[in-house]
Amino acid sequence: QVELVESGGGSVQAGGSLRLSCAPSGRPLYGFSKAWFRRAPGNEREFVAGIRRNGADTLYADSVKGRFTISLDNAKNTAHLEMNSLKHDDTGVYFCTAARLGRRYWGQGTRVTVSS
Repeated sequence: QVELVESGGGSVQAGGSLRLSCAPSGRPLYGFSKAWFRRAPGNEREFVAGIRRNGADTLYADSVKGRFTISLDNAKNTAHLEMNSLKHDDTGVYFCTAARLGRRYWGQGTRVTVSS
């Protein structure tokens, strides 16, 4: 059984930064594309950023473009989400997901709270 484990969430003031990490437990997930989603209080889960397994192709939601950076550390089988210039609207639970050939895994999420 594979699980994804997110870490790095916390509370920060607006304008601050956080770095989220996502790593699999159980067995490595090599060759998987990774993405981050988030769910703000009272809202549906929404896409934040994604990266192909080659680590070169990335995609961002318009709301985070220029502020967030997604990356892969293949040596550690870990995905990261660097979040800068955080806004109150970035508050929510952030989920990591990995996908390949029809298989998708999700983490339990890590909470990010941005105070204005």
